[in-house]
Amino acid sequence: MSNQQPPERRRRRGANNPTLDDVAKEAGVSSITVSRVLNSPDSVREATRHKVEAAIERVGYVRNMVAGSLASASSRFIAVIVPSLSNVVFIEVIQGLQTTFEKHGYQILLGNTDYSMQREYELVNAFLGWSSLALVTTGLRHEENCTSLLRRWQKPVVEIMELGKGIDLNVGLSHYDAGRCMTQHLLDRGYRRIVYAGTQMEGNYRARLRYEGHRDLLERHGIEAPLVEWPEASELERGAHALQHVLTTRPQTEAIHFADDILATGAILHANRVGLKVPDDVAICGFTGLPLGQHLTPRLTTIMSPREAIGRIAAEQVIARIEGRPLDADQVDVGFELAVGEST
Repeated sequence: MSNQQPPERRRRRGANNPTLDDVAKEAGVSSITVSRVLNSPDSVREATRHKVEAAIERVGYVRNMVAGSLASASSRFIAVIVPSLSNVVFIEVIQGLQTTFEKHGYQILLGNTDYSMQREYELVNAFLGWSSLALVTTGLRHEENCTSLLRRWQKPVVEIMELGKGIDLNVGLSHYDAGRCMTQHLLDRGYRRIVYAGTQMEGNYRARLRYEGHRDLLERHGIEAPLVEWPEASELERGAHALQHVLTTRPQTEAIHFADDILATGAILHANRVGLKVPDDVAICGFTGLPLGQHLTPRLTTIMSPREAIGRIAAEQVIARIEGRPLDADQVDVGFELAVGEST
């Protein structure tokens, strides 16, 4: 495989950053007016301020927050954006990133989107303004203005957790295939009345991708693929509630395919409390491969995702790009593993 960077990558990294004068020209105002909007917005008329703010977004201007003589200094910061700091999945990814970056003398600037793409755009704007050397962000879907901003940026961008064609570098796995893999396991075990249960699936589209893999396989076999979901974050109590809800509203359910191990663990703990037998009364499976699920009775059947490895490999890709070393590939598929426990 050639180590030469694709032409599109070279053009992207060699593009010129929009300047304050570009914003002024786009807005039809002076550069001084643009500066006032950035530094003392209350001193500018509202209509003018809105016009300048719209121009900033259109041209993709990023304000340099490194002041004075530090503006030309070499930053050692790398921005990292994740959708949650309460989910242990992302804590392990951050650990892989931080440990690897620190070994090479880099520090991370960390941001949390709470699964909001608008919040991601705001964080990208802020971090790019602090002269980050690179950006690590979660997933391949962004607001259009965020994608445009990142494509114009001259520095490395790596999108993690999900596998596919992105802006620059990509390290992740196929969530669609992971969902399909678990559902095939349930079918192989003879289950046919299967419910998928998840949380925050409007924002957490990777969980929705797993459901789509699950659904498509069931429909291929002529089997219904009901989905139950809740807007709250995953927690053990939510898993307990989900189990009770599914068995009450769909008492013929044979298996519940949970979007993550937290929900599945909560369901197994609740089943043990109320005297339900897993998998005799209902089979339960999850996704992530958290250690807790492997210490349950019965042991949880799950998909193991290499979370720390995703962070470590993403950091290695970024460091190689920063230091000008060739990469074997811009995309790394870390894969996943089906871990069969006694819960199915």
